[in-house]
Amino acid sequence: MSDEVQPGFVRVRMDLSYDGSGFSGWAKQAGGRRTVQGEIEDALRTVTRSKDTTYELTVAGRTDAGVHARGQVAHVDLPEELWAEHREKLLKRLAGRLAKDVRIWSLTEAPDGFNARFSAIWRRYAYRVTDDPGGVDPLLRSHVLWHDWPLDVDAMNEAARRLLGEHDFAAYCKRREGATTIRTLQELSLVRGDDGIVTATVRADAFCHNMVRSLIGALLFVGDGHRGDEWPGKVLAAGVRDSAVHVVRPHGLTLEEVGYPADELLAARNKEARNKRTLPGAGCC
Repeated sequence: MSDEVQPGFVRVRMDLSYDGSGFSGWAKQAGGRRTVQGEIEDALRTVTRSKDTTYELTVAGRTDAGVHARGQVAHVDLPEELWAEHREKLLKRLAGRLAKDVRIWSLTEAPDGFNARFSAIWRRYAYRVTDDPGGVDPLLRSHVLWHDWPLDVDAMNEAARRLLGEHDFAAYCKRREGATTIRTLQELSLVRGDDGIVTATVRADAFCHNMVRSLIGALLFVGDGHRGDEWPGKVLAAGVRDSAVHVVRPHGLTLEEVGYPADELLAARNKEARNKRTLPGAGCC
């Protein structure tokens, strides 16, 4: 599949963040629901005086309703003359137009071969949870989950260690027709901060739908003693959804950062990421 920028257009990289509490996810939806993509595209159309023309965004990772982002990346292809006319003031104009729960931090001309989604080599999320018997700090309630059982972080880390590497994460994903559930989980670790909040860092080359929140749901069951530390690995090996794995609530999840290779490797990564993956040794039929 070709991803060349059309003649007369320039690809613009957009770095942004948002509080997902008031959004029905990233992607535009029918029915007038408020989404991050829809909000930014509307603002872009207004400040560039593009009337009925919508310049569609491509994003590194679509987030679900209620999920936040600190280091989201998107791209948009704009006509060269429009970019030349507006580039110096576009960032400030968008800041004046957008609601306060979404901010764009930079707009830069992307290098050749860049695709916000397919050029990425990893996405890093954080999930935050507290087991404080008093609950969540009211000032953090939109970003931290309350778990009402004491958590053993060491046991959770031992369980997490068994999930690292390339696997078929079908047991932790909501299946989508024609989409693979093979992913490489590069990091899954948990740390309890001085404030008592447990932060899970989850990094992979890509994620399938509900993967992070399902993994956290399984680890919480280990942390509170309902399951042994070997259980999440057994669920993974079984390869089917387990009714005991709960998809935790979205508000504890934040997309923190997206990683990209060096500029000269962008096009190759773009092409590689579009190939449907199979595990080593998997049969063809």
